[in-house]
Amino acid sequence: MKAAPTHAAAAAEFLKDSERSHWHDETLWHVRSKRDVSAQKIPEWEQLRTLASQIKDHVLSNLDNLLLQFEKKAQANGIEVLWAKDAQEHNEHVLRILEENQVKQLVKSKSILTEECGLNHFLEDKGYDVVDTDLGERIIQFNKQVPSHIVMPAIHLKKKEIGDIFHEHLGTDAGADDPKYLTEAARQHLRQKFIQAHAAITGVNFGIAETGGFVVCTNEGNADMGTHLADIHIACMGIEKLIPRAADLGVYLRLLARSATGQSITNYTSHFHRPRKGKKMYLILVDNGRTKQLGREDFRNSLKCIRCGACMNTCPIYRRSSGFSYNSTVPGPIGSILSPGMDLNKHSTLPFASTLCGSCSDVCPVKINIHEQLYKWRQVITKEGPPQVSKRWAMRFGGQVMSKPRLFELMGKMARKSLSISPRGFVYNSFNAWGKHRELPEVPKETFKDWYRKNRNHDK
Repeated sequence: MKAAPTHAAAAAEFLKDSERSHWHDETLWHVRSKRDVSAQKIPEWEQLRTLASQIKDHVLSNLDNLLLQFEKKAQANGIEVLWAKDAQEHNEHVLRILEENQVKQLVKSKSILTEECGLNHFLEDKGYDVVDTDLGERIIQFNKQVPSHIVMPAIHLKKKEIGDIFHEHLGTDAGADDPKYLTEAARQHLRQKFIQAHAAITGVNFGIAETGGFVVCTNEGNADMGTHLADIHIACMGIEKLIPRAADLGVYLRLLARSATGQSITNYTSHFHRPRKGKKMYLILVDNGRTKQLGREDFRNSLKCIRCGACMNTCPIYRRSSGFSYNSTVPGPIGSILSPGMDLNKHSTLPFASTLCGSCSDVCPVKINIHEQLYKWRQVITKEGPPQVSKRWAMRFGGQVMSKPRLFELMGKMARKSLSISPRGFVYNSFNAWGKHRELPEVPKETFKDWYRKNRNHDK
């Protein structure tokens, strides 16, 4: 099997189209700016973030008991609760439910968990036609891609490209790229899918331990349309998505949409407590590495994530390199601390795809210390990850130089002299990664230490 490209290699491929890279950067920064405007309208914004983080601390410290409470309440409500230790078991649960209920056609609303488990491909291999009903998800499904963003899955595509996709798959007018026209075409196409579906699959944004109910947040109402028309509702939920009480829900609803897109709240906040008469409801609680992450003291806080995508919208690396460069279900800063816990070798380059500027931590609505965890993953990877002989030798050499002041001074003088007289081709080449897309700063004539020696007595 061909090894997945490193983040740097995948990012370099995306950056070849500089116009798209700049457009992607500006588009996501616009979303980040809308988040700032929305957050500033809430005087108690920082108190909300602190409270949300504290509630999640309580959940993670009492996850076992809260899960059992949640299961008991959900079962009492008439929901069939299933547990899945990994992606394979989750997918097999879904398949069994479809087979037992003789489901032929199904629709699915946006679910990062089902993407993580590879559910679509699993069911398609079994002969099912899985229809994603979120508009962005349907677009990339037509285009045979995976989401590049957890909230805006088709953010990497421009209007004209979406128009071409719809022309090919829905028969819209060639060259048409008016958003209203394309949205109406998608609405008519999906309406038939909703009517024909026997089962609807959704994700879960919040599970409420106190009541056994759960909440699904959407902007398009597609989850409601699917679940209201279909006889079978299958909800797929990561075990970390719990909150203790219904009273806690308001805290997260005020934070989620504002952090994600700058909205005050999602257009639809749908509460599910029990199946309707004559219908069936299933809830699959999925671990898939979450308890392992919970046991990692340095990284357990990553399980607080409510999947708003704010860290992606602010990250200068993500904005310029796109979600595809991460080769993981959840890209961006939060994905770079979740993914190594799933497969350290495959995702060993992701924690290094960061400037450690801390902007991700600043905008996180549940105050995850993302940049600190990225730094800690770097330390783990250096010790336990794939061997990086060249980097290891370079670090040893650098450590030797920096530990000896005279040697450091000598090497600095040699480097300044060499850079000032060397031809451009000698400095800017394939070995100089920093020089690929930027000019190195002008070489100073002297170090600060030299300047200080000459000037320290001038003011006396």
